[in-house]
Amino acid sequence: MWKVPLFDLTFDKREAEAAQKVISSGWLTMGEVTQEFEERFAEFVSVKHAIAVSSGTAALHMANRALGIGPEDEVICPSLTFVAAANSIVYVGAQPVFADVESLEEFSVSPKDIESKITGRTRAIQVLHYAGYPCDMDRILEVARRHGLPVVEDCAHAPGAEYQGRKCGSIGDLGCFSFFPNKNMTTGEGGMVTTNHDELARKIRLMRSHGMTSFTLDRHKGHAFSYDVVELGYNYRLDEMRSAIGLVQLEKLADNNRMRQRIQSWYRERLSAIPGVRIPYAHPVGTSAHHIFPVLLDPTVGREDFMRAMKERGIQTSIHYPPIHLFRFYRQTFGLGENHLPITEEIARRQVTLPLYPSMSEADVDYVGGAVAALLKEQRRP
Repeated sequence: MWKVPLFDLTFDKREAEAAQKVISSGWLTMGEVTQEFEERFAEFVSVKHAIAVSSGTAALHMANRALGIGPEDEVICPSLTFVAAANSIVYVGAQPVFADVESLEEFSVSPKDIESKITGRTRAIQVLHYAGYPCDMDRILEVARRHGLPVVEDCAHAPGAEYQGRKCGSIGDLGCFSFFPNKNMTTGEGGMVTTNHDELARKIRLMRSHGMTSFTLDRHKGHAFSYDVVELGYNYRLDEMRSAIGLVQLEKLADNNRMRQRIQSWYRERLSAIPGVRIPYAHPVGTSAHHIFPVLLDPTVGREDFMRAMKERGIQTSIHYPPIHLFRFYRQTFGLGENHLPITEEIARRQVTLPLYPSMSEADVDYVGGAVAALLKEQRRP
């Protein structure tokens, strides 16, 4: 259907062979391959601990649990992100308090607005490295230190991104990664929690497997014969097939991110002179992982008409994101509505995501850029 899809996998025979090797071994649940994946990922991010889990949502949920967040507490987070970020706060009985983003040029959450939302009930700050661009972590950490709050980095867009020479996921108290199929690296479903805090890591390892004191692999190898349950836990394990795929994807990540950067530079060359479209992050504060390519359409451009016309040309587009605070559940549960976050809401009305994936060719970018130029020219006719 799509001449140029929104994203595409970077799989080859190596992922298939890695998964097949696990299947042939006869050991499928979390085991030694997962441990190797965790070790390699921790080394990549430069942290002491990496804990593999079943999804990015599970990573965020357990981050909140490990920090002791619960009923009557508040966690400040952006609304311009996927709904799982706020859901993970609601899961523990706390209330998400939404902060606005910096500007129409930078879609990252605003440190100034974060500080304005802090109350006596605030227990943590959750940030998203939107599109793979690091937030201004120095300012965010300064706010967090001043108020004695931990910081959770949502790194779903940012594996390999760097801020001041440090990998995203190693800067705050906890980093949470997603390995969903449209991410820079994927295991199909899966995620990772990273931290340098021993006690937080211990809690998360317990919680991801029912709060049990020994794992199936321990009992299989005769290292344990029974177990106790010492924490309310979940079935948030990552299996061996996905971990094997993750190891291959991790090896490819740096090269794939470099290809994404090159594709973004092609886009900027072709779109920067086109009236009616605006490209954010002209001056990023760090090194991006280039997860997606978001643009802002002029307010006079009809977004649905634009996206429909792109579809007719075989180009898949998307929106990142409908703001969480305007979803029906959040309106009804927390009494939120329009004009709560003016910059977020303005971006949400005008933002469109164009295709971006490592195997895109320069001809693909030419085709997408040409379609954007032609459609915006048509819409500007008197």
